[in-house]
Amino acid sequence: MAIIALLLMSARPAQADNIRDQQWHLAALRIPEAQQLSQGAGVVVALPDTGVDTEHAELTDAVLPGKGFGEGNKTDGRVDFIGHGTAMAGLIAGRGLPGGGGVLGIAPKAMILPLQTLRNEDGNGTAAFLAGGIDWAVEHGAKVICIAGGTGEDAQVRESVERALLADVVVVAAVGNTTSDKTIAFPASLPGVVAVGGTGHNGEHAVISVTGPGVLVVAPAVDIVSTRPSGKYVAATGTSDATAIVSGVVALVRAKFPGLSGPEVVRRIAATAVDKGKPGRDEEFGFGIVDPVAALTADVTPVTAVGSGGLVPSGGGGSPLGGGSSRGWVVWGIVGVGVVFVVGVLGWWRLRRRR
Repeated sequence: MAIIALLLMSARPAQADNIRDQQWHLAALRIPEAQQLSQGAGVVVALPDTGVDTEHAELTDAVLPGKGFGEGNKTDGRVDFIGHGTAMAGLIAGRGLPGGGGVLGIAPKAMILPLQTLRNEDGNGTAAFLAGGIDWAVEHGAKVICIAGGTGEDAQVRESVERALLADVVVVAAVGNTTSDKTIAFPASLPGVVAVGGTGHNGEHAVISVTGPGVLVVAPAVDIVSTRPSGKYVAATGTSDATAIVSGVVALVRAKFPGLSGPEVVRRIAATAVDKGKPGRDEEFGFGIVDPVAALTADVTPVTAVGSGGLVPSGGGGSPLGGGSSRGWVVWGIVGVGVVFVVGVLGWWRLRRRR
């Protein structure tokens, strides 16, 4: 099992009012324009992760009571000992601060359902925790599930994802980072799951992002600034960040088009993505860089099912469900890791990748 240490380099303390300027992905994806059309109101985004620190000002009103998983875990998900979940929550639904300060999420009126499935200081949990979190999210009204991590192939997780897809939930997952993996992470590799890769500042393929035929769309994944526990901020590089951003875009679309099924939402996002690399779908960019404005405004042909291997038009066959094999007990952990700096903090994390 590979262990990745994230060195949190000290930086000049910054005020929350200039954090927004460092969120370069907002301008790159035209998020201010998209938020004139939708802000994700009424959509619950489940986040099986390390929990969420609700004392962070941008998240205080954005997080519902959730659930903690694991022996002795009596939390409701609204506590974060590691920081990864708090960062993902900020990218999805951060409320910002008065005067244009602080972290603004992609869907600032969506609600986060925190599921603390990763609790150890190394960022690990069992696949059973992840499967339980997915099922709990479906039972409690989530319409989007953001899995910013990965695990070895596991029957429980596969079955939970299948149940989520059948319940019309859009499942978004990270493809993984090339630091220790060369193939698309599980459960992003499952048909029906929105497998998200990463791009850099100029729309180029992020070198840390795993490639493969299962990549559906990509989003910014380099130097992404978000919230961190105790009122601090973090900038990170990894496909976790891209996954959270795409989960926010899904929330925007689900709020704007509440009558669309999950596969239709995914079709809309894939069909309106900005094509990059080789013409059409390719292994680095999938269908392209997610385009929130186009996803909220374009005319898109309806579909009946979506798979990570392709889109099935209306009237076609196919199923959003996938197979896979179990490898018994496996570790599930954070995949969105890379070079990180924290504003105003000196310390370090150890986050373990999938086994």
